[in-house]
Amino acid sequence: MAAYCVALYARNTYPFGSESRAVNDLANQFIPFHAVLWDLEHGEASGDLLFSWSSGYGVPFLGEFFTYLGNPFSWLVGIFPRDMIDLPVFLVTLFSIGLGTALMTVFLGRLQPGSPWGRALLSVGYGLSAWVVNDGTYDPMWMWGIVGLPLILLAMDRCLKGRNWVVGSLLVALAWAGNFYTAAMATIAAVAVLLVRLILADDPLTDRLRILFRAGLMTVTGVLLTAPVLTVGMLASKGSQPPPPASFRGTPDALAVLAQLLPGGRADQSMPNFFIGILGLLLVAAFPFHRKVTWQERTAWLALLVLVTVSQLFEPGVLLWHGFALPNGSPFRAAFAVSGLLVMIAWLSLARRPGPVAVLAGGGLTGAILLLCQNQGSVREGTWLTVLVGGPVLIIALLLLHWRRADRPRLTAWSRATAAVLCTVGVFLGTAYSAYVPDAIRADIPFFNPLPSMTEASTRAAFADVQKSRQWPQQRTETGPHRFANNDPALLRAEGSRYYSSYLPAVTAEALQGLGISWTMNGRHIHSPEDPVTRALMGVGGYLERSSGPQGYTLMPGDPAAPLVTVRPAGTASDAVGDSVFARQQALLGASVYDIPELRHTDGPVSVRTPGGWQIPVVNKGERRTVLSARCAPGSEAFFYARWFAGWVKGPKGDAKFDGTQSMNSNPLQSLGIVPASGVVRLEMSSWRTAQEVPAGVLGCLDRGKLTAAVARLRATGATRVAAGGHTISADLPAGSTGTAVLAVTAVEGWSCSVDGGSAVTPTSFHGFMSVPLTRGASRLDCSYQPPGLRMGLIVSGAALALLLAALLLNRFGRRWTTAAAGPEMPGQRRPGHDTAADEQSVSVGA
Repeated sequence: MAAYCVALYARNTYPFGSESRAVNDLANQFIPFHAVLWDLEHGEASGDLLFSWSSGYGVPFLGEFFTYLGNPFSWLVGIFPRDMIDLPVFLVTLFSIGLGTALMTVFLGRLQPGSPWGRALLSVGYGLSAWVVNDGTYDPMWMWGIVGLPLILLAMDRCLKGRNWVVGSLLVALAWAGNFYTAAMATIAAVAVLLVRLILADDPLTDRLRILFRAGLMTVTGVLLTAPVLTVGMLASKGSQPPPPASFRGTPDALAVLAQLLPGGRADQSMPNFFIGILGLLLVAAFPFHRKVTWQERTAWLALLVLVTVSQLFEPGVLLWHGFALPNGSPFRAAFAVSGLLVMIAWLSLARRPGPVAVLAGGGLTGAILLLCQNQGSVREGTWLTVLVGGPVLIIALLLLHWRRADRPRLTAWSRATAAVLCTVGVFLGTAYSAYVPDAIRADIPFFNPLPSMTEASTRAAFADVQKSRQWPQQRTETGPHRFANNDPALLRAEGSRYYSSYLPAVTAEALQGLGISWTMNGRHIHSPEDPVTRALMGVGGYLERSSGPQGYTLMPGDPAAPLVTVRPAGTASDAVGDSVFARQQALLGASVYDIPELRHTDGPVSVRTPGGWQIPVVNKGERRTVLSARCAPGSEAFFYARWFAGWVKGPKGDAKFDGTQSMNSNPLQSLGIVPASGVVRLEMSSWRTAQEVPAGVLGCLDRGKLTAAVARLRATGATRVAAGGHTISADLPAGSTGTAVLAVTAVEGWSCSVDGGSAVTPTSFHGFMSVPLTRGASRLDCSYQPPGLRMGLIVSGAALALLLAALLLNRFGRRWTTAAAGPEMPGQRRPGHDTAADEQSVSVGA
């Protein structure tokens, strides 16, 4: 932990650096999730663990909680002020490093008895492995993976030693509850280690098979104890917006993979990051030449290391390690398992005190790896410094550890003390430097830089402004179009649409895009609305608009908006209104507020008319653009919507840039300005890179007066009072309401509603939003949400807990019955095969 902090201090990185470096953490999508957790702990959240009203205009939250906030250290956020939320998130990483290192130290002692100081030094290489400093520290939930691996290894060790497996199941459950994604990887690695230990054991085959069965039963029971995590998460993932298409880019070059053993560097492209520091590398390199370790043991462990590493380099193995789905990003997220194996082999080498031949051979092999890989991208100046300076120092330390003179005890003690100092200082400085280098390299990568608009002062000011504007649930407060982070409404405790998550429901993404809200990341990142109609429909009473002011935003009071629950007359709530964004908005409003004129080509390069719209050609800079014209009512506001268009459109108020990429990035419904007195709207258009088709109905002219009247009707016929609980929403309706109630909440699975206390029904979808038919004379609507899979998960988890308790009782009372049946034991007499100490230990462990 200290070495990691030293690296950040040297880099002037948060929390030891300047404010400009501190805000890097705010750009992380997980900071806002921890802000929601803070609100939950302090009773300030508008939602609860089951549902969040902060993002996506209301989305399920339990799956996100299990996935992003399962690390027990996440709960530390509650003891810090909310405006320091990035500090406890940093502590999640730091404490996970410390706990993972400590647990690995304990497991190494179970693997092979020996010096706790030696085990601890090697475990530091695991706690600050290449995977931690390159992959884990930017995803706090993954950091539980380095804790989960030794937890499951310790559980497997209990089975191997014949100890009660109940505690082992609890250890497995703890690993899976903290983060099931990395726990699955850790489980594969732990099973592989158990198999090697069974192969090397001298026990009869039947005993080894019995151990394997116990381990399987223990693991399955532990996983089933966390069944709600799995059932809720899997169903949430199944219903989520699909990720961007992922493809395996091929197996990395063999030398590029070999170079990942060398500390002090970072590759420019995705690689399995697994170095464990120079001390661990030297001991692993010495292991094949270590004559004090049997050849069978050396062969088995090195074969396991090669097998696990190779399995993570080819597509079938990548699919196995990642739950049979190619990850959206680096395909080598399970590399921490390789780091764990390297540390185990290093300890097996150190625990048997490698001789001079093995140590020098290991040093030579390390030097040969450096020379072979010197042209690889991950081998940098820091790598040469670490190997050529730290390597010889630690080789001397290992030789001193081996040197002994029976006739010179003082000299022997001095050599051992010197070796201990050299190892400790070498490991501390080496791991700190190995953590320093990747952060220095990342500083030059734009992806890791914060948004220009994001400063600590501006986010604090925005939070204060949003809280003053909030009137939930009577109206929502939006945080956009201005943007601070990827989940602004959660960060600022608002009720907006911006939302970035792997669990963003497909229903939500499609419904909000259908209203003209833009998305990125193939729909996994929904942004804020930029048009007044969507804000009115979603009940937005205030929003943050971009500005050139000192804070970068202006809090705008919204126009009068509809209540969150409105009523449509019978027969009007139909989805059959066409595919136009303007038609969908008008259907939800229940009124016509747009003039949707027909475009015609009037100037510039010829635009080909297609069955679906217009083909817009590419023009070079300075050349005339294609001009499409239409007529609208003077004074109305021209809006343009072509979700996948990439190019420029010049309207009444000037140029507007569009960055659509089907289906990765969609454009917002954007204002082009006020229609002039002539009533003619000229759209000067040009495509980027290649000619593109835009739909025929891309232009809509909004009559603000009609919008105001439509909203007034919705307010007059809609809910007179709205109340929202953590995962409930209810509304008092005007007496005698009939027709259909429409809620400004997307129709995700899990909702049930009742009218006037009647039987619960599942809401239907009206353009992606919840709708409930009203009985004649309805006056109240109540809706409640339950995450799909939660009930099933609780049942399975309860069954697993019952099995665990049964095993515990059988273990405890079964031995008492056996002892009673055998009769009293005479003083000094022992029954054959009976080990009283073992019985007492077993009962104690069971308890």
